[in-house]
Amino acid sequence: MSTAPVGPGGGPTDYSQVADPERALKYAIQHIKGDRAQIIEGVIESVPPTWDHELAIEAIRDQVKPRAKELGCATGAGNLDLPGSPNWYVPDIAVVPRNLAKGSGALLPADALLVVEVTSRSNAETDRIVKRRRYAEYGAPLYLLVDLVEQSVTLFAEPGALGYSRADGPHPFGTALRLPEPFGIELDTSEL
Repeated sequence: MSTAPVGPGGGPTDYSQVADPERALKYAIQHIKGDRAQIIEGVIESVPPTWDHELAIEAIRDQVKPRAKELGCATGAGNLDLPGSPNWYVPDIAVVPRNLAKGSGALLPADALLVVEVTSRSNAETDRIVKRRRYAEYGAPLYLLVDLVEQSVTLFAEPGALGYSRADGPHPFGTALRLPEPFGIELDTSEL
């Protein structure tokens, strides 16, 4: 005997026809047990980190964290909601004001001072293209792409509806990369 929900006429219910698919997806993503997960263009993806990935995140976070603290910000991998789209991101690092982060289930990309994504073989194109476009569309002022596959770093700035209008890079690992104000620091990429 089937346990599938029965719709009108006795056939199975088509859950793709829910009244608000964005809301349904974002409800589901907040109730997944276990690994971190995010929604990329309407598809739920788990986010299983590798050690190379984690080491790159740590190298960037260790350099950004002291300045973030001075700015009254937290550095973390908290949820970023992109309202009006089927996207819910878990960035590798987001630098956000502490007062906004405290007690918040999700923030907006525009709330972050900096968003960092580190590619892996399984998601490189998502970070390079899809997330770059969406972060710009949703107002993240700075997007740092650490590309482990290409062994390069690129800083995108000046977001708009059509993408970022400024890119600094790609630069090979080992190149010092300046994070503009409010950070005003040089990132050492030699440990990536």
